[in-house]
Amino acid sequence: MSAPNPRNAVRASIAISPPVLPASEQSPPAELFGRDIFSLKLMRERLPKSVYERLLSTIDNDDPISPSDADVIASAMKDWAIERGATHFTHWFQPLTGLSAEKHDAFLTPTQTGEIINEFSGKMLVKGEPDASSFPSGGIRSTFEARGYTAWDPTSPAFLLKSGGRHTLYVPTIFLSHTGEALDAKTPLLRSQEAVSNQAIRILRFFGNDRVTRVRAMVGPEQEYFLVDRRLYSLRPDLIMSGRTLFGAPAPKGQELEDHYFGAISPKILAFMTEVENRLWALAIPARTRHNEVAPAQFELAPLYEQINLAVDHNMLLLKILRDTANEYGLACLLHEKPFAGVNGSGKHNNWSLCDSEGNNLMDPGPTPWKNSQFMVFLAAVLRAVHKYGVPLRIGVTGAGNDHRLGANEAPPAILSVFLGEQLTDVIKAYSEGKSDTETWRGGAMTPGVSALAPLARDITDRNRTSPFAFTGNKFEFRAVGSSQSIALPNITLNASVACALDDIASELEKIGNADPDKAARTVLTKIFEEHLPIVFNGNNYTQEWEDEAAKRGLPNYKDSVTALGYLSSPEVKEVFTRHGILNERELEARQEVLLENYIKVVHVETKLVQSMGRSTILPVALKALAETAALVGLPKPAGVSYHPGQAHYDSLFTHSAKLGELLDKLDATHVKLDATEGVFPKAKGARDELIPLLLEIRTHVDALELLISDSDWPLPKYGELLWQ
Repeated sequence: MSAPNPRNAVRASIAISPPVLPASEQSPPAELFGRDIFSLKLMRERLPKSVYERLLSTIDNDDPISPSDADVIASAMKDWAIERGATHFTHWFQPLTGLSAEKHDAFLTPTQTGEIINEFSGKMLVKGEPDASSFPSGGIRSTFEARGYTAWDPTSPAFLLKSGGRHTLYVPTIFLSHTGEALDAKTPLLRSQEAVSNQAIRILRFFGNDRVTRVRAMVGPEQEYFLVDRRLYSLRPDLIMSGRTLFGAPAPKGQELEDHYFGAISPKILAFMTEVENRLWALAIPARTRHNEVAPAQFELAPLYEQINLAVDHNMLLLKILRDTANEYGLACLLHEKPFAGVNGSGKHNNWSLCDSEGNNLMDPGPTPWKNSQFMVFLAAVLRAVHKYGVPLRIGVTGAGNDHRLGANEAPPAILSVFLGEQLTDVIKAYSEGKSDTETWRGGAMTPGVSALAPLARDITDRNRTSPFAFTGNKFEFRAVGSSQSIALPNITLNASVACALDDIASELEKIGNADPDKAARTVLTKIFEEHLPIVFNGNNYTQEWEDEAAKRGLPNYKDSVTALGYLSSPEVKEVFTRHGILNERELEARQEVLLENYIKVVHVETKLVQSMGRSTILPVALKALAETAALVGLPKPAGVSYHPGQAHYDSLFTHSAKLGELLDKLDATHVKLDATEGVFPKAKGARDELIPLLLEIRTHVDALELLISDSDWPLPKYGELLWQ
C-alpha cells in the first residue's frame, strides 16, 4: 500500500482550519509613525544642543562627525535602545549578495569586580569589523583576506527591530574592504548621490540660484509580491529554494477575467497588510498604497517619495517585513520576478526625481514648461542619460529572475526608451523652435456626463504602462526594476548616467556664459533634443513593430543578463561610473564578476532542483500511473467497442515519461560539463544557452504529466491551489 499523498492532507487542513491571525496593533498611525527609529525628535530631546546641531548639519550637508560627538550620540542611542528592551546592537549593511547583513554584539561588558555594564562607545558606533572573506567580492577579497570594515551612515537613522521577544539596535552602515574598495551597495549609492547633486548644482548656479546647497535624488519604489498559503508552499521545494515554480500547468482560471486587479481585498490579506503597515510606520517608512495586483494572489505596496538613501534602506526593510509577517500569518511571500508561468510577474517601479534643498522638484514642468529653461535642461539631461548612457541602466536591472519578466506582455522590454507623452514631446519641439506658447500644453477637463458630478481635471499626459522609463507628471518611473532586487544598483546607474548628462550640458552652457541663460540654454538644448529624441517613444512598447523601429533607431536590445553584463567592461560604460568617482575600475570588475556568478548560481540551483524533483518526485508518480493505466488497457473491451479510452491516455503517459527521463539524463550530463567550465562568462553563457532551454523543455513534459495523472496522486500543489485561496 502506497503512502498517502501529503498534498491531500494539507489541502484538507486548509479547508477546515485556516491559520490563526495575530491581532494587529490598533494605535493610530500618527502615534506609531517613527516609534522605532532614533529620530530627529529623539535626538533633539536627548543630545546637547550643539551636538544635535552638528549632527543635523551632517545629515543635511554631509559634514563629518567628530569622535567626541560620536561618543555623545552613541551613549544617547544606547540609553534609548536599552529603555526599549534592547540587549544587542548590529552594524546593518548591504553586501553584494543583494540582501542585507548583520552581526549582533551585546552591549554587556564585564567589569573587574565581576559585574557587567552596558557599553556602546562612539568608536563602536562609527566602525565595525565583520568578516569580509565569505561575502561575494569579485576578487577584491580572498578567503584568507578576512578583514572588512563597516562605517556608520548618519544620514540614515538607527532603528530597533524585535525578534525572539527582544529588540536589537540596528545601525545603518557602509561596508569597505581592508584596501578601501566598496564591498556593498550603499557606498556607491552615496557616491552617486553626491555626483548627481554636484552636477545639478552647476545647472542651478548657471541660472543664478546661489541659495541651494544640495540636490537629492528622491525615490518612491512600488513593491509587487505574491502571497500563498505556507502549508502548500512547504510542499514545493522549487518555491522554497528558488522562489519560483519550476513546474506547473496553468490553472483553469488565471488572470484572463481581470477580476483580481484592484478587487476587494480579502479579510485575511487585509489583516496581513495592516500588520505590515504598522511595522513599516513604526520604522518611519511612509507606506501609503495597498491593492490587489493583476495576477491572482499578487499584491502591491507603495510608499511615498523620500530621499534616495532612505528609500533604499527602507525597501530592504520592507522586503524583510513582508517575509517575516507573512510567515506569522501562515503565508509565504514570494518576491521572485516570475514565480508562476502564464500570469503576470512582479516588478518594483522606481519613481525617481531630483529635489533641491529648498524643496523644489526639479522635474516639475510648471504651467509653462516651454518658458522654463531650467526644467528643460533637466528634462534634456534625462533623455541624454537614457539615450547616450543607457547601457548602465540596462545593466542595473539584470538578473536571472528579471530575465523571465522583461519583454513579456506584462513588463517593459529590454529596449530602453522614454515615454514623455505627446504634449511634452510637442513642448520640446516648440521650445527648440523658439515659440513663446504652445496650445498643446493644456490638460483641460473631462465632463462625466452626469449632472451631479463636477468636471474632472485632465492630466497633461496619459500613463504608458508599457514604457520602461516613463514621465508621469513630475517624475520618471523606471519600470524595468525587478521585484526581488535591491533598488540600490538601478539608482546608482540612474544617478551616474544623469550626472554624466548634466556634466555634459553644464560644460556646454558654461562655455557660452550666463549673460542670457535662457538664450544659452535654448542654443545648447536645441542640439541636445535633436540628438536624443530617438529615445522617446510614446506608443506600445510590447509590439514587434516597436522592436523593429527601435533597431532602426539604433537602440540596443540586450534581451538577457549575460549579454548586458558583457558591456560592463566596455570603456564607454566604465566611464559613466569612473568619471565622478562612483566606482573605480576594480570595483566595476568585481561587480561584473559578482553579477555573473549570481546568474550562474541561480540557474545551477534551478537545475539541481529539476534534477532532484524530476527523479525523486515526478518520475516515480508517472511510472506508477503508467503501470496502473497499462493494467487497465490490458482488460478486454466490451463487445462491439473498438476504442479503448485508456490506450490514448497510456500512450501520452508513456511518451512524456520517456521523454522526461531522457531529458533528465541530458540535463545531468550538461550540468556536469558546465560545472567544470572555467571562467564566469563561458559558464554564464552555458547556463543561458544550454541549461535554461533544457529546463524549459523538461517543464513542458512535467506539466503535461500533471494534466494526465490523477489529481489525488499528483504530489505538488497545483497552480489552482496556490493562486486561488
